[in-house]
Amino acid sequence: MGASRTVVKPGASGTDRWFAIKTQIHSRLLNSLSPDQLRGITKDGMRDQVGTTVERLVKEENIPMTVNERERLIEEVLDEVFGLGPLEPLMKDPTISDILVNGFENVYVERGGQMVETNVRFKDIAHVRLIIDRIVSNIGRRIDDSSPIVDARLGDGSRMCAVIPPLSLIGPVMSIRRFGRKLLTTDDLLKNETLTSGMLDFLSGCTEARLNVVVSGGSGSGKTTMLNTLSRFIPEEQRIVTIEDTAELQLQQSHVVRLETRPANIEGAGAITQRDLVINALRMRPDRIIIGECRGGEAFDMMQAMNTGHDGSMTTVHANSAFEAFSRLETMVMMASQHVPDHVIRQMLAAAVNIVVHMHRLSDGSRKITSICEVRETDGMTTDIKEIFTLDREGLSASGKVKGRFRATGEVPKIMHRLKAWGIHLSNSIFSEQQVLKA
Repeated sequence: MGASRTVVKPGASGTDRWFAIKTQIHSRLLNSLSPDQLRGITKDGMRDQVGTTVERLVKEENIPMTVNERERLIEEVLDEVFGLGPLEPLMKDPTISDILVNGFENVYVERGGQMVETNVRFKDIAHVRLIIDRIVSNIGRRIDDSSPIVDARLGDGSRMCAVIPPLSLIGPVMSIRRFGRKLLTTDDLLKNETLTSGMLDFLSGCTEARLNVVVSGGSGSGKTTMLNTLSRFIPEEQRIVTIEDTAELQLQQSHVVRLETRPANIEGAGAITQRDLVINALRMRPDRIIIGECRGGEAFDMMQAMNTGHDGSMTTVHANSAFEAFSRLETMVMMASQHVPDHVIRQMLAAAVNIVVHMHRLSDGSRKITSICEVRETDGMTTDIKEIFTLDREGLSASGKVKGRFRATGEVPKIMHRLKAWGIHLSNSIFSEQQVLKA
């Protein structure tokens, strides 16, 4: 099959010229290889062939190109064939935590908690769609006009969410939440001033003593990281079942069963929800159940599990504060159990949830625990929730860092007797200490 000539126009801009050359080489490669060869070839095996095609095209079209440009072109063509195209260099950068694609001309990344625009561009809308289709097809999911939203997990564990027209008015959009190869240790969190040593001692004790913990916060506030951190204090011999929409928890214990929901197939059947998995998990002899995020009816089943012998279970929930997190759980449980009186639900929920930890991403990009609360009792109308630790923010330094201090409120938790019963003895002094943030 003869290859068409490159479509570089005399007045084309540098970006258009680059895309045109890359598209031409990509097309020639695909024309020269059979489908069987494409399935069997590797990236390294293709490199020499791409280099030969680049040399031939440069000579035929008399295109001026430096050695560095030639190597960059070869790498980008290989990324088009085997990877995520223009996003591949960003995926290799360990400092990037989020990649956000808005149409084909705007790509943003979050680095160090700050959002910045990149110079990465796609050729056109079809180019973005090609990359999205490649991701979802690799895991057996689909995205089309009848199902224009998809969540997927990449090979490295990153989470991708894509939305296409007609729901998106700016063309295909995609967000990739990346998870560092290096898991943050408790020492890292103390060094980053995510919490104080007293707060860590209290939370680790709560986890060991099998108290039920809810981690709340906004998107990107560090809820999953905190859940991973707390899970480290679960004894190795306990059986843990994790339930997630898109698997992202990274538990270090050996006895972990990981379950993931499944969307409906093309006929609209076969969906497996988090609620289905929670009900099934109760039959799997778990010591603890960890739900990646409660956002619907599974909150009711999670509450039931916490109240029926699965102490020490954990979940996350989106909320603006620890107090609102409890209210959101109340609402979700009520929606899933409309025939149960409200006051009964509040009593069951207050008995189920012991501790609420609230995470927040501050204006300087840092992620910190801003509140730790204990859920005590309810009279059926209101629930007594006492704040044990809080973060008082006092402004910004000249460099833009948040100034403030972690502070214990002076409330001594009523669950201290339970910690002592498990052999965990904490000094009451941690409930009156203060620690100033380094600005």
